[in-house]
Amino acid sequence: MTWFAETLYPNVRQSFAIEQVLYQGRSDFQDVTVFKTKDFGRMLVLDGVVQTTERDEFVYHEMLTHLPLFAHGGVRRVLIIGGGDGGILEEVLKHPVERVVMVEIDAKVIEVSREWLPTICGRAFEDPRAEVVVADGAEFVAETTERFDLIIVDSSDPIGPAEILFAVPFYENCRRCLNPGGAMVVQSGVPFLQGEEAANTYRRLAQVYPHAGFYVAPVPTYYGGFMALGWGGFLDLKASAAAAAPRIAAAGLALHYYNAAIHAGAFALPEYLNARIG
Repeated sequence: MTWFAETLYPNVRQSFAIEQVLYQGRSDFQDVTVFKTKDFGRMLVLDGVVQTTERDEFVYHEMLTHLPLFAHGGVRRVLIIGGGDGGILEEVLKHPVERVVMVEIDAKVIEVSREWLPTICGRAFEDPRAEVVVADGAEFVAETTERFDLIIVDSSDPIGPAEILFAVPFYENCRRCLNPGGAMVVQSGVPFLQGEEAANTYRRLAQVYPHAGFYVAPVPTYYGGFMALGWGGFLDLKASAAAAAPRIAAAGLALHYYNAAIHAGAFALPEYLNARIG
């Protein structure tokens, strides 16, 4: 049996039994691999770090997408930074949005995902409401004149090409790109093992936005417990549960993790995370 060992942490490793290597190559930015695994289906790995799997992608993609969309209640224009696997794009397009711009720096991730991970992206890349821009996300928000109701940052961890997406200037430029009442959400790692990353994300979001915080989701392949999803904006997502519930019911989406009860409960943070963010 062949095993893949993830290399995200210097002192902790998790391993997956591999049935087959479906794709292995190098883009201009990183190593890109797709494995067929025993228990998680197809798995996208960038520079030795698991990004998503067929088996559990729905937890991450649904929580990073539907919670802020239903909290807002009137999103028409969405900007996705990263998200080359298409999972966030597919979830956003389940809503009656008018336009979605996805800015991904690595065209190879998009190409590989469309070929090898169609169960994750579906037909999202073919939707006429979607525009895919291959560019640096930080440069895009610094230069664009477009305005959005929601910005979703679906990046890898703050190393390599994604590091700039965790800095204050990036958050400030995102704020400039938001319409009144808008918000942004970001992945912020697993705080049990990446506590400093979570603390830095919260401090920077709170520095830029009138409202900021975290909500959590347990994604099985992201080792270490709850994943922290950070948010900042002109809308207080933490106070959104009552307004979101009837919107969720009216939409009638067939989802696998997110629902009204999860929306409300996701803002209940474990004390070790509360301690990290003060």
